[in-house]
Amino acid sequence: QVQLVESGGGLVQAGGSLRLSCTASGRTCSTYTIGWFRQAPGKEHKWVAAIYWNGGSTYYADSVKGRFTISRDNAKNTVYLQMDSLKPEDTAVYYCAAKAGGGIYLISNGGSYNYWGQGTHVTVSS
Repeated sequence: QVQLVESGGGLVQAGGSLRLSCTASGRTCSTYTIGWFRQAPGKEHKWVAAIYWNGGSTYYADSVKGRFTISRDNAKNTVYLQMDSLKPEDTAVYYCAAKAGGGIYLISNGGSYNYWGQGTHVTVSS
């Protein structure tokens, strides 16, 4: 079992920045992929970014490429999502999720992730 806890959400003006954290506990995540997803009000989950813990390969959705950066801190068992140049359309509940293994196959498919956090709210005002 892997437990995930997100933090760092809040209210920010357009153009601002936030850093989300996803702290993992339980089973070791050294061979896991950690993904960030978001769900805007009335819309479905959308994949945002992912990182393979062992080696640090990173992947991004086109909508956030160049603005968001995913990284990890092995010592803290934490994955970060640095969000810069935020836009009102980035407003959503952000979730981190984990699945065993790496690689790009199904990386954006939420159904392939086994563990989910409770989410953290991000609101970007215009």
